[in-house]
Formats: sequence, C-alpha cells, structure tokens
Amino acid sequence: MREIVENLYDMTAFSNIIAEPQFLVMYLIAFILLYLGIKKQYEPLLLVPIAFGVLLANFPGGEMGVTQADENGRVMVNGALESIWEMPLHDIAHEMGIMNFLYYLLIKTGFLPPVIFMGVGALTDFGPMLRNLRLSVFGAAAQLGIFTVLLVATLMGFTPKEAASLGIIGGADGPTAIFTTIKLAPHLLGPIAIAAYSYMALVPVIIPLVVRMCCTKRELRINMKEQEKAHPSKTELKNMRVLKIIFPIAVTTVVALLVPSAVPLVGMLMFGNLVKEIGVNTFRLYDAAANSIMNAATVFLGLCVGATMTTEAFLNWTTIGIVIGGFLAFAISIAGGILFVKFFNLFTRKKINPLIGATGLSAVPMASRVANDIALKYDPRNHVLQYCMASNISGVIGSAVAAGVLISFLG
Repeated sequence: MREIVENLYDMTAFSNIIAEPQFLVMYLIAFILLYLGIKKQYEPLLLVPIAFGVLLANFPGGEMGVTQADENGRVMVNGALESIWEMPLHDIAHEMGIMNFLYYLLIKTGFLPPVIFMGVGALTDFGPMLRNLRLSVFGAAAQLGIFTVLLVATLMGFTPKEAASLGIIGGADGPTAIFTTIKLAPHLLGPIAIAAYSYMALVPVIIPLVVRMCCTKRELRINMKEQEKAHPSKTELKNMRVLKIIFPIAVTTVVALLVPSAVPLVGMLMFGNLVKEIGVNTFRLYDAAANSIMNAATVFLGLCVGATMTTEAFLNWTTIGIVIGGFLAFAISIAGGILFVKFFNLFTRKKINPLIGATGLSAVPMASRVANDIALKYDPRNHVLQYCMASNISGVIGSAVAAGVLISFLG
C-alpha cells in the first residue's frame, strides 16, 4: 500500500515543485499577469494567452515549456546536443513537445510578426496621421528610448546585438521586438518577448507615471481644438480616400529603397492597410487579415511567448537586466516624445499638448486612449484622441524602421 501511495505521489507534480520551489515564483507571475489581463483589462487579448502560456510551461512533466536554443542553434534533446535547424518538425514535436513545435515553426522562423503586422495594418486608420502630419514627427522622437538603452546596455556588458534587441523594447511593439531579436540575438527571445508584451499591457500604468514626472498641469490643459481655432492650418487635404490608398504604396516603396531590412514589417503593415482602404473589392482579404488570421496569430503568439518563460530562462540575472532595461527603454521613449513636444512649443505660437508626444509609442490605440483619459481629467472638454493617434500611428512605422536600421547595421 505504501508503495502505491509513493507511486501516486511521484506521478504528480508535487515532488518536483517541492524539490524546485522556484516553480512557485513562476505561478505567482502567471497569476499576476492573469489578474491584470482579466480584472484590470490590460490588453487581455495579449496578456491572457501569455499568462496562460507561462502557467502551462511551468507544470513539471507537462512538457509545455519552450527549450531555447543557444547562440549556435543547439538544444539538449535526450541528453545529447542537437541542431534545432537540422531536426525535422515531427521530431521536434515528438521529442520536445507540441509547444516547441509551434514555437520553432511560427516564432523562431520569424513567420508570425509580419503576419500580425498585416493584421495591425488592416485594423489601422491612417486618416488621423494624414490630417495632422506635423504631429507624426513625435512618433520618431519617441524612439529615443531604443537607442539610449542600446548604448547603456552595451556599456553594461551586453553585446551590440543583444543591446539592440533589448533597446527595441522601447518601441512598445511586440512583433517588432520579436522580429529584431530573432535576427540579432535569438537566444534572448524569450525574456525580451515577455518584457515587451508585459510593458505594452502596462501602458495604462507607465504613461501616467512618466507624464506626472515630466508635465505640468498647465501643459496638460492645452486644448488642441482651441489651438486649431486660434491658429488654423493653411493646408487642406482633398480626396482623402485616394490619399489613403496612395499612402501605403508610397511608404512601402520609400522604406524598401532606404531601409530594405524593414520591409517584412512595414511592407506587411502597409499591405494590410491597403486592402482595407480599397474597400468592397478587397473586403474578403481585409476581413481575413483583420479577423481570422489576426486572431489565430495572436493566440499562438501569446501562448508560445508565455511558454518561453520557464524557470531556467526567466530566473537569472540576464533576464532581470532585460526586464529593468526594457522598462527604462519604455519610459525614456515616452519621456523623449514629451520633451520634444515641450521643445517644439518654445518656437511656435500653436502649442501642442505634451500628451501627444507621450503616445509616440507603437502601442496602438491603447496609448492614445490612456493619454486622452489623462487630458479629460484636467479638462473635461479637452479631447485629444485624434491628435494622439497621429503620433501613435507614426510610432508604429517609426519602430519598424528603427528595427530595420538596427538589423542592417548589426545583423
């Protein structure tokens, strides 16, 4: 009877958890992320699958955790080092589990990030940016965090490729961070992806924190509509529909000529937007890109990213450095956009609310909604959403171009 009880005990995960209590830390992290996604509603479409992936990955014996390959693409399989790129997919599924199969098929190959960018393009309206082109420059200013943290991380001992992968978190764009890291530092993909998506979900916390540190109440009360009335624009856009169709074609062409390595992201973003703007003739393509394809890609991306967060991959000093560096990149990007607006306001009569600079991140449209809520707290009549979207949307393009530049120079 005692032997039966012992066998039953060994069959469970309790013995492994008692032997390695660090699993409890990972469960706590998973539950916190689930709480933020479900109760606080911080990007639940991203945070819930990521959190559940963390939970699945850390049940001993479940074989749902992703085994990261080293710098040379080697993984330990049944006690022997194997090259992951020489293993057939069915062998990966059989020897390493279904989550590793999905991860190396969809994530490590770089397949899902451009697919998700296509969906983002189909869901994005470039109208606010085209109507307020002068505000789009703040999307470029908000990339400051990427390059600042790149330099700091290099001084701290990270290689230039690792530092670039860490810095790209400051673009607040998960697919961009994954795509860049795959190209430059694939061995850091797990913690960088987790940090990028976690901070994206925490935009409602981080933006107000940085805004309180950088802005005065007077600046936050700047009413953009009143500024427009006092200083009306002399440029009038005609035939917006034609402009919206030309824009993605023109941007793709320019980016392809200047930064070819950014084409997988920018090109797919613009393609998704183009099939949206054409209208009825391409509605089926738009519907697939914006709904079924985007939803399936988000599910698999979230679960696979969460499954990389095992005790071995997460509970170490490198990952802690990535988490801290990622937060700094995020905060500096927000502050960079704000400070550029304040600098711009020194030389113009038509003042701009600094919240528009704070939304130069790629976290569309959450960053704009958060900024709008902050503005309304100081002035219930001050709706800045459409102006923030101009900077926010340009930030998506800016982060993708920044990623292309980093890949070109360091790849």
